Amino acid sequence: MIDITLLSLFIPTFFIVSLTPGMCMTLAMSLGITIGVRKTLWMMYGELLGVATVAVASVLGVATIMAKFPQLFQAFKIIGALYLLYIGINMCRAKGKLLTDSNQHQQIIKKRSLFQQGFFTAIANPKGWAFMISLLPPFISQALPLAPQLSVLVAVILVSEFVCMTIYATGGKTIGKVLTQRNNVQLLNKISGCLMILVAIWLAIS
Repeated sequence: MIDITLLSLFIPTFFIVSLTPGMCMTLAMSLGITIGVRKTLWMMYGELLGVATVAVASVLGVATIMAKFPQLFQAFKIIGALYLLYIGINMCRAKGKLLTDSNQHQQIIKKRSLFQQGFFTAIANPKGWAFMISLLPPFISQALPLAPQLSVLVAVILVSEFVCMTIYATGGKTIGKVLTQRNNVQLLNKISGCLMILVAIWLAIS
């Protein structure tokens, strides 16, 4: 079904890459600060679906088609960046209370909004596409059927991503708890907002 030697090399390789700070990990930490790990899970689910889509599409050659229509891919990037920038600015402007308590910003804690946020960030990340295109093929054996190998590799990718995002979100929750206990809620909002803006800029210029 799959080459065990290749799999044993792929697991630690991808886990290390997943643990490296990136847009999705920064987003997980930012949301962990403001809304906690439990609600951040919905963003993670969206990100995992996006990562799985990118992985499968990269192996099957859809990325080649997207490369021929850079305008479409650029549109995804800009829309995603603007959306994250809007959220980040609103976080920075929030004063006196946690953003999650504000009716003006309830959209941030809606499950659907969080899911879409995670999915869109993963899909619109050009580095994610480039990484999947360059990393996955060397770990696929031409002598074995593609479907089982791809299924196992994607499963490894999703587990690694989920574990690493949980680590980042938990760290964000800890930071948020400390700042809240010290009555620095406005500072908490600004930190999370700046992180979100950083992700937006990262997405736009990458």
